[in-house]
Amino acid sequence: MTKPKLVVLSGAGVSAESGLKTFRDSDGLWEGYNIEDVATPEAWYRNPELVLEFYNFRRKNVMDAIPNAAHIGLASLEDKYDVTIITQNIDDLHERAGSTNVLHLHGEILKMRSEWDTELIYPITSDIKLGDKGEDGAQLRPHIVWFGEAVPMIETALPIVQSADIFVVIGTSLVVYPAAGLLNYANDEIPKYIIDRKIPPTSSIKNLIKIEEVATIGVSKLVGMLF
Repeated sequence: MTKPKLVVLSGAGVSAESGLKTFRDSDGLWEGYNIEDVATPEAWYRNPELVLEFYNFRRKNVMDAIPNAAHIGLASLEDKYDVTIITQNIDDLHERAGSTNVLHLHGEILKMRSEWDTELIYPITSDIKLGDKGEDGAQLRPHIVWFGEAVPMIETALPIVQSADIFVVIGTSLVVYPAAGLLNYANDEIPKYIIDRKIPPTSSIKNLIKIEEVATIGVSKLVGMLF
């Protein structure tokens, strides 16, 4: 029997309980840095050493983190559903928890790529340094989508969302586009769930069930509803 297709859009709130800071905390900073100084193409051209330092630090954080109950609960849904996780997160905690079909919208911290050729991608678990070059002779940079850059994986994500039998949004403020717009592509008739400790405005969305909890508690409730 074909399993129902369950599509999850996950954001920083899912990984926050594993000790990874959300993208923009209340002080407007990310791990103590101004986002404009470390997460834009302009920052890279202005001070690539600072950008590399920031992402090298983030990479260490991710490798030290462990999946939490939210990651593990989502992975368990594969027993009953055909699950695709579309994540805004750059960590690999969904994969380490056992999810087998994960699409990273904003890149992956454990990969690096040529600054010239977006298709020339390599795995990385140590630091990227100035002078590290790809096969094309270009400096290697984090395989991350920065502010001001296109989000190429959004084109892959759209038909996945449109084909969902159930759509779940977890741990995202729904303010970073184009990812935030994915909810609007889910079929009006299917059940939708949103889990967040502070539910963003969603009054225009039909068939929406709200679970106002942190991700670990919310996913536990979701699993109970779906099994």
